[in-house]
Amino acid sequence: MAHTEKFQKLADEAKAKIQEISIEEFTSLDKKEETPPILIDVREESEWQKAHIEGAIHLSRGVIELKIEEAVPDLDAPIVCYCGGGNRSALVAESLQKLGYTNVQSLIGGFKAWEKAELPIATPEKNAN
Repeated sequence: MAHTEKFQKLADEAKAKIQEISIEEFTSLDKKEETPPILIDVREESEWQKAHIEGAIHLSRGVIELKIEEAVPDLDAPIVCYCGGGNRSALVAESLQKLGYTNVQSLIGGFKAWEKAELPIATPEKNAN
């Protein structure tokens, strides 16, 4: 999906205020950490239902600020957000920082990059088995 110039500017401004993490960094971090980061899919419900990263929880961008405290009460918990391509998750990461979360990152390239790297995904067919 092509983004408007204004949306891209907003996402770029958010990226300047947050930490981003590459897929390679995330997958190695996941193996090294005693407490792996909480992976949050911020895409729309329809996107989540088609496929998502295994182990992720779903809190769409539209509701995450309302539901994050219940899902992740620890403000210092490591969190990695992802969306389709890395822009919406950057906006969410910035928003979570404003709510007091101290260890939030956005996955560079999002779900598209994850799929391209041929990493594990969950799909409705896999979930039904």
